[in-house]
Amino acid sequence: MSSLAFLVTELQSLASETRRRHPEIREAAEKSLAILRSSPEQATASLSSGPDGPQSEDLLKPVFMGCATKNAKVVAISLGSLQRLISLKAVPQSAVPLIVNTMSDAMSQGVDIQLRILQTLVSLIPNFPAIHGELLGDALLLCFKLQESRIAVVSSTAAATLRQLVMFVVDKMVYEDQLLESEDKPPFPMSEVRLPDGTTKRLGPSSTDAYYVFEDLCLLANSERPHFLKLESLHKTFALELVESVLTNYHDLFRNHKELILLLQHHLCPLLLKSMSDRPVFPLILRCTRVIFLLLKQFSAELSTEAEVFLMLLIRIITEDGSSEVGTSEAHYHHHIQGARPGWMRVIAMEIMRGICSDGELMRNIWDRYDSQDNGSKVFTSLLAALKRLLTEKPNLLGVCSQMGGVGVHSEGYGLDVGSVAGRVASATVSGVAGMIGVGGNGLSLQGSSMKLQCIDQLDKADAPPIPEPYIYLLAVQCTVSLCEGLASFAGPVYSTIVIQRPRAAGDAPIRAPPALDVSTLPQDDPQTKHLRIVQDIISNGWPALLAALSFIIATNLSDELFVEVLASYQALTNVSGMLGLATPRDAFFNSLAKFAVPTRVVSKVETYSEPPQTPRSATTAVAEGLGLGAAPQQPPGLSERNMACLKVLVGSALFLAGSLGESWYGVLETLQNADYVLTFKTGGAHGAVSMKRGNSLFGSGQPPSTAGPASRSTSMNASQSAGPASSSGAGAQRHPLLSDLEPETLIHAIQRLFDSSKNLEDTAFKAFVEALCKLSTEMVGMQSSNTGLLAISSEESLDDSAPNSNSLRVETTHRRRMSGIHIPKNQRSGDFGISKLGGVALSNIHRLIYRSPDIAWDSITKHLLAIIRLPYAPQSIRVQSAHVLDDILVVVPRNLSHANELQAQVQRRVLEVLSQQIIPDASNGYAGDTTTGVELRRMGLETLHQILQASGHTFVVGWEIVFQMLESVCKPFGVPSGYPVQPQRSNSTDSVSMLSIKSHQTNSSPNVRTKPLPLGLGNPTERSYSALVKIAFQSLTLVCDSVSLLSPAHLRLCIATLGQFGRQADTNIALTAAASLLWSVSDAIQAKRKDVDEEPEYSELWLYLLLEVLGLCTDSRPEVRDGAIQSLFRAMQLYGSTLNSDTWDQCIWKITFPLLDAITSEIRSRIPAADAPLDPSTGSPIRAWDESKILAVNSIGSILHDFLVSKIILLDSFGDAWDAFVTRIQDCVLLDNRPVSAPALRCLERAVKAFGAAEGVLKPRVSEALQRVWEAIDVMGSVVSKRGGNEDEGPHQPFTQESLVAYVDVVQTTRATNGKLTGKEWELERLARLMEILKGVITYPNSPDYRPDIDALPPLQTVVMLTVESIDLSVAGSPSLVMKDMSEYATLAFLAAFDVQPQPNSHTPQTPQKRVTYIALSKKIMPMLVQLFMRFKASEDIYSDGTLEAVLSAYSIPIKLKYDCPSPSKFGKDEPLWKTATNSFLQIVKECTPQIKAFGDALSDERVEGLWWQILDVFRGGILADCSPAESFPLDVQTAEENFDLSLIASLEIDVIPHIGDSRVPDALVSRLGKILQLGSRLYESEANKGPRFAANEASSPKAGGRRSRSRSSDLTKVDVHEDYGIGKTEIGSLVPRERFSYWCFDLLFLICSNTTNGTFNVILWPMCILTRARVAEKEDSRKRLAALSLPALLNRCKATLVSYIADQSLRGGLPFPRAREEELVYALRKLLDLRLWPGSLWAAFSDEPSKHSSSQPPAADLGLSTPSELIADSVKRSAVAHLFHFYTSLCEIASTPGRTPTAWVSKSASSLSASARKQEFETGKHKGKGLGESVADYEEDVSEVDARRLARDCLKEIGKELGV
Repeated sequence: MSSLAFLVTELQSLASETRRRHPEIREAAEKSLAILRSSPEQATASLSSGPDGPQSEDLLKPVFMGCATKNAKVVAISLGSLQRLISLKAVPQSAVPLIVNTMSDAMSQGVDIQLRILQTLVSLIPNFPAIHGELLGDALLLCFKLQESRIAVVSSTAAATLRQLVMFVVDKMVYEDQLLESEDKPPFPMSEVRLPDGTTKRLGPSSTDAYYVFEDLCLLANSERPHFLKLESLHKTFALELVESVLTNYHDLFRNHKELILLLQHHLCPLLLKSMSDRPVFPLILRCTRVIFLLLKQFSAELSTEAEVFLMLLIRIITEDGSSEVGTSEAHYHHHIQGARPGWMRVIAMEIMRGICSDGELMRNIWDRYDSQDNGSKVFTSLLAALKRLLTEKPNLLGVCSQMGGVGVHSEGYGLDVGSVAGRVASATVSGVAGMIGVGGNGLSLQGSSMKLQCIDQLDKADAPPIPEPYIYLLAVQCTVSLCEGLASFAGPVYSTIVIQRPRAAGDAPIRAPPALDVSTLPQDDPQTKHLRIVQDIISNGWPALLAALSFIIATNLSDELFVEVLASYQALTNVSGMLGLATPRDAFFNSLAKFAVPTRVVSKVETYSEPPQTPRSATTAVAEGLGLGAAPQQPPGLSERNMACLKVLVGSALFLAGSLGESWYGVLETLQNADYVLTFKTGGAHGAVSMKRGNSLFGSGQPPSTAGPASRSTSMNASQSAGPASSSGAGAQRHPLLSDLEPETLIHAIQRLFDSSKNLEDTAFKAFVEALCKLSTEMVGMQSSNTGLLAISSEESLDDSAPNSNSLRVETTHRRRMSGIHIPKNQRSGDFGISKLGGVALSNIHRLIYRSPDIAWDSITKHLLAIIRLPYAPQSIRVQSAHVLDDILVVVPRNLSHANELQAQVQRRVLEVLSQQIIPDASNGYAGDTTTGVELRRMGLETLHQILQASGHTFVVGWEIVFQMLESVCKPFGVPSGYPVQPQRSNSTDSVSMLSIKSHQTNSSPNVRTKPLPLGLGNPTERSYSALVKIAFQSLTLVCDSVSLLSPAHLRLCIATLGQFGRQADTNIALTAAASLLWSVSDAIQAKRKDVDEEPEYSELWLYLLLEVLGLCTDSRPEVRDGAIQSLFRAMQLYGSTLNSDTWDQCIWKITFPLLDAITSEIRSRIPAADAPLDPSTGSPIRAWDESKILAVNSIGSILHDFLVSKIILLDSFGDAWDAFVTRIQDCVLLDNRPVSAPALRCLERAVKAFGAAEGVLKPRVSEALQRVWEAIDVMGSVVSKRGGNEDEGPHQPFTQESLVAYVDVVQTTRATNGKLTGKEWELERLARLMEILKGVITYPNSPDYRPDIDALPPLQTVVMLTVESIDLSVAGSPSLVMKDMSEYATLAFLAAFDVQPQPNSHTPQTPQKRVTYIALSKKIMPMLVQLFMRFKASEDIYSDGTLEAVLSAYSIPIKLKYDCPSPSKFGKDEPLWKTATNSFLQIVKECTPQIKAFGDALSDERVEGLWWQILDVFRGGILADCSPAESFPLDVQTAEENFDLSLIASLEIDVIPHIGDSRVPDALVSRLGKILQLGSRLYESEANKGPRFAANEASSPKAGGRRSRSRSSDLTKVDVHEDYGIGKTEIGSLVPRERFSYWCFDLLFLICSNTTNGTFNVILWPMCILTRARVAEKEDSRKRLAALSLPALLNRCKATLVSYIADQSLRGGLPFPRAREEELVYALRKLLDLRLWPGSLWAAFSDEPSKHSSSQPPAADLGLSTPSELIADSVKRSAVAHLFHFYTSLCEIASTPGRTPTAWVSKSASSLSASARKQEFETGKHKGKGLGESVADYEEDVSEVDARRLARDCLKEIGKELGV
């Protein structure tokens, strides 16, 4: 029936159904039927012509009307009609929106209607491709809504419809892309779409629809609001299914569209990551992982970062153990907040990973993207680690394959605990007892461990299905195998194409053993090369994990199928590693295969196996053994089927890679040797004897063993034993090639083919083969040695043959790594097959030994044989066997060598060198020759040498030096015990013997370790054995000496050396004979040859060589021999020195003198750690004896230099170098040797320097250079002496003694004196500066152990230092400053650098009372010397301008400030205190320097003037403010004398400072500082704030510290406090200063410097000195005015403190009287203020901003803009001579109006005018008899009167009135 007929039927049904209730629908339907029935052909054509015809509306009208009735049946019929119309394409495009809306309205009618809607949609959208945008979204919305229906049929139908429609939408995008490619211009409109990254792109309508639909699917899956679809939500699982469908079918489309890739990046990937991180739900996780798999497979390149994240997520899931029943999971692998992920999630991740690992190209790309870079995330590496960890997670579950451990041995499973034993018992009931032996767990198999349907495909499950526990481990095995197969499947064909099948030129030999492929030689831009490099990198970095995984898997209980796959993976990785030249992984896989092919336990069991007696077993024993609970199985050891399969793979890989194995041959050969040993093992007869029929072995005869004997135990096991879990290999089943042909005979033939192929190896490959064979033999010999009882064996161990199963209980205690499983604890073999095999190889390859390069075969064979010979613990028979083989070769080779051949010399030398290594012992390499076997071997070598000399010695063209070396090797020093290893003196051999990897016997010779007797040949030889060696060697030497005249000079030299060695032997006859030959025969021959002029130089050198032999005795261990040799040596040089020519002298210097010193030095320093050895009563300590020998040598050298330095030695061409070497050694003696050597060494240098004094003429330049070198040494030693910081006792330099320092200073002085004699002038200033620095370091050296007292007199060191300083010529420019500066530092040492001498830690002498270095005597000597030096150079500008004078003054300031804290000046005498000495010296210098500062004028910089004045004032300040409280404990007369002494400071200030400090170049701050100092000094009470030292630290810091103060800074000036704040009074008396009179002296001087000295108020006419002062003041009136203006603030502040404090305290105290000092202070201040007359304008200047500027003249009031009377009066008052009284007007009024009694005092008018200088002269002349208020009262009693404070204050007010004119 046609579609039209169906349409008619549907319309008829519609008309019939709506006949009653909906007549309008019936009419429309009938109308439509009429149209169709009128002309069916025309109607069909009309409908087919286009949907927009005039009849379309009539046909659609009943349909729409029927859908609008809400009648389910009508709606269903209407929808059916609509579907027919759509299929007939009778619906116009314009009607599509209405159709969609109609279906949307009818969607809730019922199941049938919903299904009709879905069918209609399936017809609508494909038939109308123009449906786009919102209309398409509305149509799809219908499907989405129906998909959410709870009716299963509707939901599933809607889901299928959606998949179909979404596929159609994407199909339209594909079609649209094809149109765009074929058309130049888009045939459809393009619209702009905004992409997730913010950019826009123009897309076609279909592309836009597909983009929006896929975007909304991603958004809906992530529970986000869609942009295109009008959905609120959608099941994540369904959304992910739609996404998976799209990606599965259209991944190529996605790759071509960036916008779709962006959707994956920005929407899908975050969605997946979020879903994988949320709570695990099986359906959701399942679909997420399926999508992730698609992304990794198809878009890993486009989504590189996302793919990395997904891969790491999967790997992390794999590494988590989510099983709840096993508590082995590790918490740090759980990254989810809800805890560990469920186990099914790991399984799903592993299934995904299996699919990824099977794609080899994808895995290579993963490595290239993430692992090839250093900073990559290492995804591939992490995957390998995860697989390895997963595989080893539950070893008990996987079990252990019993076959892999071999047959007849115990299998070491994983965890033989109670659980595993119980498991064995349970499993034994099912699988039989035989199958349980050695097997743990059920293992893995494809049948029993997999799932019928993998988890990833179970989309219909809401919960995870039951998963077999081993399934995840099967997946891990399959992943690992897939990775290996992927690498091999790519690299194998490429290697075959490039290397094996490459085209060869005509005539080229076929490649028998191809080399490894060098990837670097291939085209680098070829993709194939890139992937080869990736494979290479994967194996290079991932082989440890792969090997670990494979080695674990193959040992588990696998089925045959899985075992073959794993073994094939082993073979694949081994071959790929070898093909690509990756030696390390290749060797690792070979080693692993070797362990499985020939288990070590099998080899060990073969060695100890004894066939048990044939006794019946009980039933209980049989059951116990079957359950694995009994003893070991009683069957001969052998290889299982799987062992032999591994061996077959190993042999095949070795054959394939033979050309590139190289050093790896060793491991292969070792394995094959062990395999041959096991495969050819035969059990004996009924008595259980083991028959070692090695004659039938592979290496013995080269033939396979006979099969006529008993059957081998290495045959294949039966099927029940060999098959793994669920094995499918039946009795007649076809087996895998790797499991076929595994009979022992077949394997032995395969091994033989491998050895046969070595004939075809190239030279390099053959060399590697021979070296590997040598190494194998070496290791075997070493193992036999290790098991002969030489190593420690536990007491529980037993080597008794009768002990049952002793080997199974034996614990190996050998610390050396065992390379092979073969060891022979029972029976020692008579010989080693490797040694005999090497002999055969050498004979069959004689052409390689002679005519090829020695490194091909000669070196390997001879070195190996020598190594065995020189191996001390090898069995004696094997060592002797090696010696016989080697000696035979050495004898045969020269006989087969043609004399005319150009290789004659090379081969002869080669033979002798090898023989020398047999004869010459080498203790450092284990061949000490100190055993009976060693002596025997050397004897065999010496006899061989004797035979060669007899037969072929006349043909030797080279090698005599080797002959002498062999002869002298038998010599040993006298006094050495017979067991002492003899060291050869020379070694000219170019070959070296590679020692075996064993421990030397010295480390294993402890008596408590060795429990077995030494085997034969390792005992100590007797002295007779050594004598036999010496005699045999001396016979050969006698033959040579009989024809000594025929020897060349070079060989004669060797003969001398050899005779010298024999002369040191204990054998008297040989020693005397050799000595006679050395002294007479050879000496006579040399003297005879020297007569010939032409040969004289050469034989003179030989005579020197004789001296060198004597020199050898100079370091003999016996002191008497050593000292006698030294004396004889230098006596001979002194005796014949005058006859020696320059060359001989040069030789004597360089080859005898210096080497002697060096040798003795070396001996001393080598014995320094043993300095605590027991003392010898006769010679003292060993070090002391050697020190005495060195002192003797140094003194002898000094004598030689003193006698021949100028006449002979200085004339040598090498004198400069010789002198440098001599000075260097002296320097080392001083710095590095023990201190007893230092002083003699320096005296030796001093004698040599003094010898230069006789040099004249042309020698002077050389002498100058020599002195320069001495100075350099002096400089270096001075640096060491001056070095401070750290404990020098712990450093390389021992503390210098005072004696050595004195000698050192003497060397310095001698050098300077010699230089002065030579040049006639002093050293330049730079060197003098360094000299002074060195002397300072010497004099302050703190670590000497032998200081002397230095208080009353200078010790020797300080004496020589001062003599050196005093001897300096001060006429050199700058030297006075240099000397004075350093001496200033010396002067301070007593105060700053004194220290206690620390006791010596290693001293054995009793400790005396602790000494102290005080430098007091030095300070006492230097302080007056500085005054003398200053007086001498006081007119020199340099000492002022370069800071010298400041340094001197600074030095004096320290004791002046310390005063009574200075150390005592003497210990036994009564010297003047140091501070008085410093004060007197200082005042002398100040007296002379202050006028000079003014006299130099501008020649001194302002900075330097400021510094000088600062330093001067600082010293005065220190003296005035010094702490004098200790003096209060003195007697009164002493206190008076001390106070009178301090008056000199005040007098000096008045006379020497005040007249000059007011100079304009002195900064204001410094000038005002004088007033501050006097203000502080005039205090009578110590306030609480000022307790402590009287000179505070914050009082004007030094201009040197932190920069100088600016001259214009007003902040440094003293300011006057104009506010008279009386404050709060107090009744506290206060603490009176110790020296009240001294304070009034300071107060007097302060008034004096502020007064106008020209008006007679403060007249100083009583004393001549004061008259002089007035004259100076008159001359420097401006200076005094400036001083007064700057000091006046200090005076006013001082007076204010007195007046104001009195007023404040008086109001509080009332009638309470004041203390005497307070009353006298107030009266004194008022009286002084009353008498004081200022310079006109002083106060005005003091109050101004620039006191210095206005001190002499002030601007008129008119210029200041003053107009008011008050301003004019105030200005005039400040300019008044009594301005100070106006300043204190208020205070004076307060005092004048004070009620009651006021303070009174008796004063003398005449005494008030005395100045400090006058008082000082008065005290000095003795006119003073008493003490009073700061003045003398005895001589002025007639002038005494009583005054009180109120009257004085009123008098002051009267003076104010007078000044005001009232």
